[in-house]
Amino acid sequence: MNKPASEAASTRPASPGSTNGDATTETQRVQTSDALHYWERRRLVYNAVLAVVVATVFGAHADRFLRNASPDLFLGLFLLAVLANVMYCAAYPADLFVQRSGSQRALQWVRLSLFAIGTTFAAVLAQFIARGIVGSH
Repeated sequence: MNKPASEAASTRPASPGSTNGDATTETQRVQTSDALHYWERRRLVYNAVLAVVVATVFGAHADRFLRNASPDLFLGLFLLAVLANVMYCAAYPADLFVQRSGSQRALQWVRLSLFAIGTTFAAVLAQFIARGIVGSH
């Protein structure tokens, strides 16, 4: 027996991007949007911290920095800045995992911890790289 078209349509699996009220897809969309909103607002602080660290090292050793300044140096710094921002995105999987656990209290603690530890780690790494560029060990 053939099913009526309306009944057949309601038993079909949802296609990506459909708006048939798929709660799982909507939940994932909301969680992803929440993570983007949280982390992207803090990316400016992350980049500012790294910029201050690098500028401080270069400023403290301005004579060495100016001696080594070249287009290749600035291209290398640009590459490192891009890589630092790619590594910033490592917070997203952890954030989404904790969101799916359903614990809002844990989510706030994880977010704060990830931001603090990640920014500190990146700042220490940036400091070592900047000191290596100016030859100050």
